[in-house]
Amino acid sequence: MTKKFLYILLLVFPLANPMFAQMIIGKPSLVFTKACANPVGNTFDLRINFSATPSLNASNQFIIELSSPTGDFSAPKILYTTAMGEVVNSDKIVSVSFPTTTFGEQYRIRVKSTMPAATGQNSDFFGAYYKPHDEQFTINNANSQASYCQGGSYVLSIDPNANGITNSPLAFPELTYNWFQFNGDTVPPTVLATASTSSYTVTKPGIYYVETNYGTCTSNSYSNRVEVTASGTTASASITSSQGNPFCPSQGATILSTSTGSSYQWFKDNAKIDGATSQTYAATTAGLYSVAIDFGGCNATATIQLQQTSSTSSIDVPDRNTIASGDSLLVTVTTDAVSPTYQWFLNGESIPNATQSSYSATLRGNYKVVVSQAGTCNSENVLQFAVAYTTDPNIANIPNLISPNGDFINDTWIIPTAYTSGSNTKIVIISSNGDVVLQTDNYQNDWPTTALDFKNINPIYYYIITTKDNKTVKGSITVMK
Repeated sequence: MTKKFLYILLLVFPLANPMFAQMIIGKPSLVFTKACANPVGNTFDLRINFSATPSLNASNQFIIELSSPTGDFSAPKILYTTAMGEVVNSDKIVSVSFPTTTFGEQYRIRVKSTMPAATGQNSDFFGAYYKPHDEQFTINNANSQASYCQGGSYVLSIDPNANGITNSPLAFPELTYNWFQFNGDTVPPTVLATASTSSYTVTKPGIYYVETNYGTCTSNSYSNRVEVTASGTTASASITSSQGNPFCPSQGATILSTSTGSSYQWFKDNAKIDGATSQTYAATTAGLYSVAIDFGGCNATATIQLQQTSSTSSIDVPDRNTIASGDSLLVTVTTDAVSPTYQWFLNGESIPNATQSSYSATLRGNYKVVVSQAGTCNSENVLQFAVAYTTDPNIANIPNLISPNGDFINDTWIIPTAYTSGSNTKIVIISSNGDVVLQTDNYQNDWPTTALDFKNINPIYYYIITTKDNKTVKGSITVMK
């Protein structure tokens, strides 16, 4: 009898069960102080530091993760995953490459393992930039001289790819820039802190140039220098809008007109508008418009902050809402539209007779309300929200499939009310790796509350439900993309 009992114990609790392995992963050692990557150089080394008891499982992998630019790991990016059994000793050096979207000063790295599952300490903060453009370019049509009319200004702008220019950083719209005023070789240049766009309006004489902004990383993406002087000639410029300001977009474009000069270049929000070189420009959207005018000997710049007539509307509920099946959610619109009309929609279909400023939502799904203003300037606001069920008395069986894709159908694991909040039932959900991902006696029908890891296609989780009278229900949950 004793031997038989011992055999059972050995079967249930094998001595080499990896669940008893202990893994401590320390802070990774970065073999760099900042990561300045570009298309021809994007390899950086770090050391994996860990302590494992007993030795690592032969199928273990280490995963190197990168935080957000502010050091947050809620949605990390995987930089590198080791092969199974590739790393067996601490202090192992691995090489990583940074994504092309890397841009910031507060990145961190951490290391995770799979067998056993463990998450290590975060690295120190460091700056990291991927530099898609890292060569010299031109501004001011490559001219080194410019002059503006007395009392006026002059717009310097980065030259686009055209007329033989093939290396413009404007080909990378995600880039920002630092403009400088040159003060001589022995004096550091002055950073024009307010300038981060592809153009800069000069209002005082000096020598100017611009660099692509790569933070603490050295930028080889810089322009020629332009000496801007003030002419003795006095000239002024202004801009008028044919529809007035603000204008009504539903009535078509408003024609922006400026003073008569020899040549013109229009800008919107400090960016050059390609081909806009006439005395007038047809604007269809609001924004900051400016025009650089050559008067033949000096230049002047005029600006207008063009606004559009519109109405604003809001609703008094958040984007995502939950209700119990059978309950309702009252949603009310607030608007400054004149004599507004309303139409409510559910899952893209208009709701019959739902034409008031308030609506009681009783069904789950994606809702929207269109608020319209008719008159001399028509406008329309579209407001959206979604509703999901927290409890559904129609659920009789425990589902074994969910699809958290944001359509509010099977987004969460909704189980019979006999097991949910208030029933004193214990719910445990375990990943296929043996990690407990949920443990509660007050289940709100809201799992998963965060995005799940889809390294595996349709991962499987396991649940254990224990009622207050100690009855147990077990099963699996397949998560579909």
